[in-house]
Amino acid sequence: MRDPYDILGVKRSASEAEIKSAFRRLAKNLHPDRNQDDPKAKERFAEASAAYEILGDRARREQFDRGAIDADGKPRNYGFGRSDAGFGAADGGFNFRGGRGDIDDILSEILGARGRAGRRPPERGADVVGTVTATLEEIAAGARPRVSLPGGRTLEVTLPRGVEPGERVRLRGQGEPGHHGGAAGDAIITVEFAPHRRFTVEGQDVRLDLPVTLDEAVLGARVRVPTLEGAVELRIPPNTSGGRTFRLREKGLPTREGGRGDLLATVRIVLPAEGDPRLDAVMEAWRAAGRYSARDRDFG
Repeated sequence: MRDPYDILGVKRSASEAEIKSAFRRLAKNLHPDRNQDDPKAKERFAEASAAYEILGDRARREQFDRGAIDADGKPRNYGFGRSDAGFGAADGGFNFRGGRGDIDDILSEILGARGRAGRRPPERGADVVGTVTATLEEIAAGARPRVSLPGGRTLEVTLPRGVEPGERVRLRGQGEPGHHGGAAGDAIITVEFAPHRRFTVEGQDVRLDLPVTLDEAVLGARVRVPTLEGAVELRIPPNTSGGRTFRLREKGLPTREGGRGDLLATVRIVLPAEGDPRLDAVMEAWRAAGRYSARDRDFG
């Protein structure tokens, strides 16, 4: 290897600042990232880096100047069967890494993270995907259902207000870890609604079929109606026809605006499954007395 002073183009009396400036200038011009098609530039960059590892480190520069190490940074042997006894462990030993950390800092200043010698650029971790199935009760209560991710990891998912089936929620930094100092990926969770035995969903409203008996529909009644947060009482007025829908305000799902949807309860008149002779007798007498028509003349 040539003399490191000649490689950097500085005098032997050069200051530390002059040596550092000379290497910075060479590194900027010769770095492989900027000369990918010039093998000679790569060779000169490696040569300049090796020279600076000696001259950029005060102790190693002193060792080179007094002949304790050669231009490759190797200890000189003076024929006594070992290296110069004056430059052994008591002198801190030979630091073959020399100015490596300083070189990294200089290259980072010039080229950013990609310029760090021997270091790959940061790589972001991969995203992972999963599906969480939430009940309507959990959504209404703002609960945090758990989702299982690849690898067996589980997380709690905070569902946004107004979430809809099939919507995707991104959990920042919960994916695969990054490489070489890169950020972790994200977990992308698809939200599904668990089927409910009573309710169906329409946007942020929920629908319910409300079974009532014939006498409740004719005479009126107060009936218990299930909601996502417990049962409430609903007044059924007299002469309520089947199919009539009652709106229970803010008993539905949360909305994005901060409110709640409604619960829509539709009356379904239910007759005895096995029939009832007493009901039959009442209906026969009522029909004989002249029943009303449920269909107008043009119905068909």
